[in-house]
Amino acid sequence: MPKKEPIIVRSGLKKLGESLKKARLRRRLRMVTVADRAGISRETLSKIQKGNPGVSMGSYAAVIFALGFGTDWMGLADIAEDKLGLALDEERIPRRAREIKL
Repeated sequence: MPKKEPIIVRSGLKKLGESLKKARLRRRLRMVTVADRAGISRETLSKIQKGNPGVSMGSYAAVIFALGFGTDWMGLADIAEDKLGLALDEERIPRRAREIKL
């Protein structure tokens, strides 16, 4: 049985797909044009516009770039902005320094 994504993920992808479709229409670009620019099929673009979670992240990224949104999305998982990870690292700092024996 295929695993279902959490509802928040599904709704987020649906919203992203709708936004990408609106952006395409605002630019007055045909589906085939955006699909060609992104290097994907028109069918894959249709799935993206519907928020299909089965489409690869690379295809979503290619459409974002093809529509002229640039690469700002690449900072979404920036390790320097990972507050939880930084807090966990801070907890792991030892209270005392000990020599490492070789």
